[in-house]
Parts: sequence; C-alpha cells; structure tokens
Amino acid sequence: MKIVYVSHYFPPEMGAPAARVSELARQWAAAGHQVCVLTGFPNHPTGIIPEAYRGRVRQRERWFGVDVLRTWVYASPNRGIAKRTLSFLSFAASSVVLGAMHRDVRDADVVIATSPQFFCAVGGWALARIVGAPFVLEIRDLWPQCIVELGVLPKDHPGTRVLEAIEQFLYRSAELLVSVTESYTEVWRQQGHDPAKMRVVKNGVDLEMFVPGPKEGAVRERLGLSGKFVVSYVGTHGISQKLETLLEVADVLREEPDVHFLLVGEGAEKAALQEQAAQRGLTNVTFLGQQPRDSIPEFIAASDLVAVVLQRMPLFEKVIPSKIFEIMGCARPILLAVAGEAREIIEQAGSGYLAQPQDVAGIVAQIRLAKADPKQAEARGLSGRAYVEKHFDRRQLAMQFLDDLRDVARGGNAA
Repeated sequence: MKIVYVSHYFPPEMGAPAARVSELARQWAAAGHQVCVLTGFPNHPTGIIPEAYRGRVRQRERWFGVDVLRTWVYASPNRGIAKRTLSFLSFAASSVVLGAMHRDVRDADVVIATSPQFFCAVGGWALARIVGAPFVLEIRDLWPQCIVELGVLPKDHPGTRVLEAIEQFLYRSAELLVSVTESYTEVWRQQGHDPAKMRVVKNGVDLEMFVPGPKEGAVRERLGLSGKFVVSYVGTHGISQKLETLLEVADVLREEPDVHFLLVGEGAEKAALQEQAAQRGLTNVTFLGQQPRDSIPEFIAASDLVAVVLQRMPLFEKVIPSKIFEIMGCARPILLAVAGEAREIIEQAGSGYLAQPQDVAGIVAQIRLAKADPKQAEARGLSGRAYVEKHFDRRQLAMQFLDDLRDVARGGNAA
C-alpha cells in the first residue's frame, strides 16, 4: 500500500505532532508499505530554518525507510496570529502545488492529513481529490474550539466562523475520522457525523527509545542537580500549559532547598516565564532549551517527578497529553495536573500523583508526598512502565491504524 501522510511538523522538529507522524510512518514502512510524509522545512517553534535547509523550495529525504518530501513554508515563530496563519497557509498551498508533482504522492492509495492546523488538512483533502485517493483526517486537537477557549479568537469572530465551516466540511469529506481520544468522537456524534467512520488511535510510546534509566547521571552532574529532588517539565512552553503554575509552586517550595524544578523546551511563553522566575528570585528553577528527541529519555530518567500540566478549562478534559506515555515508558512517576481522560489513564495505571489544574496547594502537597516516600514513587513509576507495555506500545497502535487504512484504500466501509 502507498500511504501519503501530510503533516505540518516532522523531525528534526520536536513535539507530539512530529513524534506521532514519524513513529507511525516508520512502523508502516517497516511493515513493508511505501510511506511518503509530505511536510514543511523544519522551523518549529523558533521560526528559524536550519542552515542545511535554507533557500530551498522542495527537498526529498529518506528517514528510516520513509520518503520525506519537504515543500516551502513561510517560517514563523510559534506566536502571533498573523504570521502563524501565513505559515499555515503557505504549507497548505505548497503541499498541494509541489506535492502533486511528486510520483509518490500521485500514486497514493490513501492520503492522511493530521490536524491541527486545519489548513494542513485542507491541503490533504485537495491532494486526495487530485490524485483520486481516499481522504483520512486525523484530529489531535479540536479546532477552532481550542483557540476560542484559549482566548486567541472570540467565538463570534469572522475567523472563528470560517474555521468552524472548514472543520465541518473536512469532517463530512473524510472517508475516515481518526481521533487520539475517546472524547473527540463523542463531540463528532453530537455534531451529527457518522459514527461508522470514526476511529480512536491514541498516542503511544516507542518502548525501545523510552526506557528506564539511572537517575543520577550525566544530566544531573552537568546541571549541578546531584542529590536533589528534581521535578521536571519537558515540552512546549505555551499558553495551553500555564507553566506559571509551576513557578508558583517553586515559589512556595523555595525554603526546601533540596527540591529543584527543571523546565526543558521552547515555546511562545518561555521568555515571559524566565522573566517571571527572575522577578520572583527563583534560584530553584532551571530553564533549558529544546533538546534532541533521542536525549529526552535521559532528562526524564534524571527526574524524581515529571510534571504534566494544562490550563483549567473544559476543553482540556478531552485531551490526553502524549508525553504521559513517554514518561511511563521511562518508569518515572507523573505529577499530573490535568482533568478528564488523561487523569483516568494515570489512575488506571497507578503511575502518578494527581492534582487539579492550576491548583498550587494541591501540586505542592503531591510533591511533598512523593518526596517523603521514594519507594512508593519508584513503584508508581514501574507500574506506569508495565501499563504502557500492555496498552500503549506504538507499534501495536500503528498496526491498528494500518488495518483501517487498508480497508479504506480497498474502498471498504472501515466499519
């Protein structure tokens, strides 16, 4: 089978979208299928294209058996509505115009587009129609509901109404609708879409990359954290995460000098967070920039607790942050301040310490609880590893997805 996977993000870019697309594509290629990922030139989240990619309009690469076709994108930092929209539109246009010229795309048996953002999905829909292949839409976040609840655009804004129209058009047009959570499918049912074409393929973890490792090692030594109780956060520093909460927690715990907070990653809010930490005089917080993906397990292993936090809002009760599976893969306990479906998973796994979103006092209490009983914390981490081995092995999830793609490519109902 010839699979075309359209994604705005792909390695060397970091984050859940790039990880999901690359790992699924890699597993499908290993299973003997011809996979072409159609993506842009890497620039997320800084807006800076690496020198090796600059000045090019189209480029083809080979990545672990996957054909990667990169097309032109207007590079923009992960902040500011106007420039980010231009970036999204530029890739949507170039992926159609330049992608359709490529033989691997023209010969596709199925075209998958992953969203957000929806302009990428529109590009995938157009390509599917041009080449005459079934269109599969994968939804990782609910747009435009997400940007409305985050306050990026008001609900009655003309831009919001346009996005809502695009959303519903794409849902109707897809032969298969794939969600990463059970909650999204309920939203689609309420909107009147056909349940027979809905599937849930949750995020998982590469169990060969994310493995248990020693706590005391090169990371702690390099950062001067040997012997500390390290609470880390590894991921995007954006408005969704509300990392100010962790700074407030660090402020409360500043008189406990053996507790240290390590924030690793980039994002639109990072500069403001660093300024806030400086204003508070938080010497118990260390910021690091974005790290290569293959080094992330080492940072998780160096942690006593790994935080997963989101803003307190109804939408995020439907979200499952993909990093929880990677943390469990490394057998580290999770400090979870997320409600809804994500909390249910951690409760079932017995792998974490739970607080409500933005609940500073609750998070402080859970950190102290974990610190007071290291054997119990270790047991919870090991429980998480066992849970993802059983339920969230990315290879098994990739094969589940592949079964539905085969059915759609054959013109089946997928039901």
